[in-house]
Amino acid sequence: MTIALDIFRALADTTRLRILALLRSMELSVGELAQVLGQSQPRVSRHVKILCDAGLAERRKEGSWVFVGVGKEARVAPVLAALDGWAAIEPDHWAVADVARLAAVRADRAASAAAWFEGNAGQWDAIRSLHIAESEVEAAMSAVLGDAPIGQLIDIGTGTGRMLELFAGRARAALGIDRSSEMLRLARAKLSERGLVNAELRQADLYALPLGDGAADAAIIHHVLHFAQQPGAAIAEAARVLAPGGRLLIADFAAHDREELRTKDAHTRLGFSDDQIMGWFEASGLAAARTETLEGGELTVKLWLGRKIAPTDKIPMHEVKAA
Repeated sequence: MTIALDIFRALADTTRLRILALLRSMELSVGELAQVLGQSQPRVSRHVKILCDAGLAERRKEGSWVFVGVGKEARVAPVLAALDGWAAIEPDHWAVADVARLAAVRADRAASAAAWFEGNAGQWDAIRSLHIAESEVEAAMSAVLGDAPIGQLIDIGTGTGRMLELFAGRARAALGIDRSSEMLRLARAKLSERGLVNAELRQADLYALPLGDGAADAAIIHHVLHFAQQPGAAIAEAARVLAPGGRLLIADFAAHDREELRTKDAHTRLGFSDDQIMGWFEASGLAAARTETLEGGELTVKLWLGRKIAPTDKIPMHEVKAA
């Protein structure tokens, strides 16, 4: 009964109901919530605190930003189901307006990132000098994937096609996707030079991969996730296209505090913790299989390997290998 009272008290306000509805779509910063709601950040922060105290939302500090997401499923799911039921009886006019404003926030994020990518495509490989030598990262990725044939490979956010250069030779077929036409132009030139006839490139979004369910045997997300507005959704979409037993390899930064990378290099996220990645793996039906930590540069690089769980699989978390 106490939990129910806390939840109903927290939701006894139009703004807090609107915030909860927005957080269902994506994790948002307090500033972005204020932009969508048309309210001041201090006021929105107070509403967020009430939702967090009731377990309906969770805050995550990242540098000078605070991101807000929905709370634990066990507490939030019954509330969302009730809201959906009531919305079916009488649509909420606030929800329609908020969805439109949220689309504008997403468009702003995407436009900023796209402009940066187009402007930096030619020096993309050099930008990765913040961490240990790329050759060491690539060697570690190769060791994690192993020498066995891959089958169908998909490189998500292929950029200049470097991952296809490295791993397409092990695959029956390889597909690189990227939203940037300029990146794909450079990738095509590189792949043509190397004669990789089994590698295909396609312009597509990492949230809507051009493959059917279970069509891929391995997927790679190499230094892309920190640009993603919705990392969990990107991982879920990668998991969707994997066949049972298929593997997802993520290479990205460990959590850090280099705030200037948000504006200078369009990073949406300041790296990731193991707990974040493992949580997204679990939510997407992936079993965490291995982690690697690569230190030695200004930023630490992490490798996370997940395996698509078949319906009959049960892989305890304590079996995960870490190095």
